[in-house]
Amino acid sequence: MERLAAEPGSKVELDKVLLIASDDKVVVGKPHVKGAKVVAEALGDVRGSKIIVFHFKPKVRIRRKKGHRQFHTKLAIKEIHPGRGHKMEAGHSGT
Repeated sequence: MERLAAEPGSKVELDKVLLIASDDKVVVGKPHVKGAKVVAEALGDVRGSKIIVFHFKPKVRIRRKKGHRQFHTKLAIKEIHPGRGHKMEAGHSGT
């Protein structure tokens, strides 16, 4: 997930859930599932893999190579709440 302003060990609530699935039921949002939320624990910030940006213009000897690494927040999912009106299994909290 993109970098969040959360301390390591703190809880984060994500309320824009796109899809919820159990063993036999799938709920897809339009664009989000209403009332659904995910509770996660922030594990800290990590850097993603390096993306190489290479600019090249032939015939004029222009070559520029740059790299970029984006910060991401690593999350551990603790609970998944499907919200009201969705016929998911009662007590299903996911992991």
